[in-house]
Amino acid sequence: MKDATSAPMFARFDYIIIGGGTSGCSLAATLSQNASVLVLERGGAPYDNPTATDIENFATTLSNTSPNSWSQLFISEDGVYNTRARVLGGGSVLNAGFYTRAGEEYVKEAEWKSDEVEAAYEWVEKKVAFQPPVMGWQTAFKDGLLEAGEFPYNGFTYDHIYGTKIGGTIFDRAGHRHTAADLLEYANPGNIVVYLHASVQKILFTTKGRPRPKAYGVIFQDANGVLHKAELEKNAMNEVILSAGAIGSPQLLMLSGIGPAAHLAAHGIKPVVLDHPMVGQGMGDNPMNAIFIPSPTPVEVSLIQVVGITKFESYIEGASGVIFSYSWTRRFFDGVLNYLNEIQTSRTSSTTSPTLLAQSITDFFKSNPLLNATTKAGLILQKIAGPISRGHLELRNTNPDDNPSVRFNYYQEPEDLQICVEGINTIIKVINSKAFSKFKYPDATIHGLLDLMLGVPTNLRPRHITSMFNLKQFCIDTVMTIWHYHGGCQVGRVVDKNYRVLGIDSLRVIDGSTFLKSPGTNPQATVMMLGRYMGQRILQEREIYRKTDKEA
Repeated sequence: MKDATSAPMFARFDYIIIGGGTSGCSLAATLSQNASVLVLERGGAPYDNPTATDIENFATTLSNTSPNSWSQLFISEDGVYNTRARVLGGGSVLNAGFYTRAGEEYVKEAEWKSDEVEAAYEWVEKKVAFQPPVMGWQTAFKDGLLEAGEFPYNGFTYDHIYGTKIGGTIFDRAGHRHTAADLLEYANPGNIVVYLHASVQKILFTTKGRPRPKAYGVIFQDANGVLHKAELEKNAMNEVILSAGAIGSPQLLMLSGIGPAAHLAAHGIKPVVLDHPMVGQGMGDNPMNAIFIPSPTPVEVSLIQVVGITKFESYIEGASGVIFSYSWTRRFFDGVLNYLNEIQTSRTSSTTSPTLLAQSITDFFKSNPLLNATTKAGLILQKIAGPISRGHLELRNTNPDDNPSVRFNYYQEPEDLQICVEGINTIIKVINSKAFSKFKYPDATIHGLLDLMLGVPTNLRPRHITSMFNLKQFCIDTVMTIWHYHGGCQVGRVVDKNYRVLGIDSLRVIDGSTFLKSPGTNPQATVMMLGRYMGQRILQEREIYRKTDKEA
């Protein structure tokens, strides 16, 4: 791993991977076994500050959205706060750590080979997956789910099966996080170069003597603003691979001239390499709604460990002891205000103005009891599977370091909203269960807990007085992200089943932007698996080509 400032002005590789994130690291490690690989990561390394990734620093690290932090704030046009990772290891450096596989049905729909998928998951799990120590609060939550009817109890398993289970975690028993960056330990060190603080500006294409454009290299910028060029070695099998995530990959395709032609022309992007109207379409973000439950007794610090996988397509999960603290909450909202002030001039959505938000934040800090409940509160959330509701991504400007404009259209489809209502009703059953009673104040009412949640500025949306009594309105008003956004370069629309960009040679996209829906209850296991799975398939293709070429 080197800082991009030490990069030569020009270099050649068999594979150039844009993004050293959750899929990029496993992909790079695999390809390096039999090819030369360059990884370009726009952020730093988690090893620079190892304690920042420990479990007790989860909220502090995630909420630190200062300019050079690992967490880049963005706010969708729906008025919901969100985060992009900018660090080697990607979202696995910032997330709540839950490790669980995609279901058999998902693997079948993706047309992946199940034996190769199984082997790829196991390869990932040897480095980063652990069984969590399930303690008091999580045990009560698990028993509450069973009391609420989420049967059967499936014990500890990575598998995606209906009922209640304990899943894996990327936190070890000491609370240290193991990220996708650790998968680079599998790499052949003589075949891989990883540049940090290397921000790719565009992918380079040639059409010389060819019926269709071919990717041949990239331009990237180091931390000092110096531009560097990296190209592919001359070999028909060599490729540029985008693994920049569901925001970065469609954004970089557009900045490189692949996307809806009229939109690219409006931003002065020349040349338009390929009019590709589906780039940026099909954006989905699984809505999350949660209820905080202040506890009369102390609770352990725990992130996601237990999940109820319901038949109605909602996933019920819980965390305890890490909900709020004054300092990181204040810093996060200061970051939100700065962000809104910066982009207000270019913003067209009707979300709350910075002035109104500042007032609601001030009121929150004055009055909300949750700020004094850091170690004595739990949170139960539900995530909508799918989702069915979809949005789109567009460029806001031509700076690759800035966020594009994204709209997810949360709860636009009535099916998603109905699932949320059923999910909240299940959470209410858990809160009222005998098993969970120790962690809820005896006089706490469900209306009171809903009202408490409505008082937290979880997003920029208006609050309705009816939300306390109408769960559909509660879902709409208090929607948050669970950071499982995906789409923008979807299979069958932008890439084929082998993740090659349609209409372009030597270019693939391998990350969550290709998903039609979110895999399993939490996607990170499958995103890491996909990098390994596709890396091996690419090497197999390479070997077949080499043998055929030799024989010819």
